[in-house]
Amino acid sequence: MMYNMMGNFGYGNWFGLIIMVIFWILVVAGLAAFIKWVAEQGKRESKAKSALEILKERYAKGEIDKKEFEEKKKDLIS
Repeated sequence: MMYNMMGNFGYGNWFGLIIMVIFWILVVAGLAAFIKWVAEQGKRESKAKSALEILKERYAKGEIDKKEFEEKKKDLIS
């Protein structure tokens, strides 16, 4: 029976070490992706415009006149 010269660090243990490193890399990458996703969700919610803001923008651009603006504003508020 031949004794492994490297002691406890035979091929089986190196394989286990590689698997463990790959596992932790995947865990860290998954955590980073999750954090990025959560951060992007927060940005999307803050970018959402209210109907009144959109109406004001359309009026400012000249897409609608004052009469139409006032009518739509009244509809939104009530």
